[in-house]
Amino acid sequence: MQSYEQSLRQTQQFLLDHDDYLVVSHIQPDGDAVSSTLAVGWLLSCLGKKYTMLNEGPIPTRMKYLWKAGEIADMSVNPPERTFSHVICVDCADFQRVGQTQRFFDPDALIVNIDHHPTNNGYGTVQLIKPDAAATAEILFDLLKQFDIHWDADIATAVYTGLLTDTGGFRYANTSPKVMEIASELLSLGVNGPELAETLLEEMTLPQLKILSRALEGLQLTAEGDIAWVSITPQDMVDCGAANEDLEGIVNYPRNIQGVEVGILFKVIHDQAVKASFRSAGKVDVAALAQIFGGGGHTRAAGAKLDLPLDQAISLVLKEVKRVL
Repeated sequence: MQSYEQSLRQTQQFLLDHDDYLVVSHIQPDGDAVSSTLAVGWLLSCLGKKYTMLNEGPIPTRMKYLWKAGEIADMSVNPPERTFSHVICVDCADFQRVGQTQRFFDPDALIVNIDHHPTNNGYGTVQLIKPDAAATAEILFDLLKQFDIHWDADIATAVYTGLLTDTGGFRYANTSPKVMEIASELLSLGVNGPELAETLLEEMTLPQLKILSRALEGLQLTAEGDIAWVSITPQDMVDCGAANEDLEGIVNYPRNIQGVEVGILFKVIHDQAVKASFRSAGKVDVAALAQIFGGGGHTRAAGAKLDLPLDQAISLVLKEVKRVL
């Protein structure tokens, strides 16, 4: 097995050797996915390479300030007119997380897999995976450092955004000394840290506040008080005028209750499918828990999709969490 440094050099060589890339991240992209997509696009532009940035759906509105964020195409609105033989996947724990964008991969496409999830299954031609990285943006910081290119405030802001969001504002356990060193360097390049923290971590839209209120109305805890969960239905989303991006952070509320070890958000996709998002206070490895249901993620933050009605999904998940506890 090659070292991280060897993987960095292999990825660097791959980017130099080829051209005309498709860059994708996971469905329902978060701050790290969006910023990583744009960081790769920025790097390819510096190298004079052709590239197309794509996602299955729209990127969060609050990410629109990032460099060329508007150029990440939503395939449901503006799909490419062809397929690509060279693909770069960022922040995708497994291949299926790229969603329907894989329709635009050539059958024999060469794929670069850049990710920080411990549950990554090692797909692709080239793998640049560092499970102890706080964010995929941290890996891209290392990758960009391999090239002789001039950093500016645009790329610094993109990388900082990925770090800021995936560390919960530099509060989570993944906030390593290296993360703070990187953040310091990026701030020196012109990143407006306070403004980004306000935009990404503090500001709420009215629909976001309404859907949070709706979720907390149905908050439930086990008798032992160590598991707490909330649920959201499609009708809730309609009633509150909410979009998927408005659900970000809701799962932290049940997790933050004193004494709770695992907080869960159940989002109903339709009558026979539910997405479960898990957050751990530290005692439970929710990545391992999510893998039981075909999902994945991190030790303290993970998710999975269950092809079950809501009540059955809740019952099954609670049974497994109790068993682990």
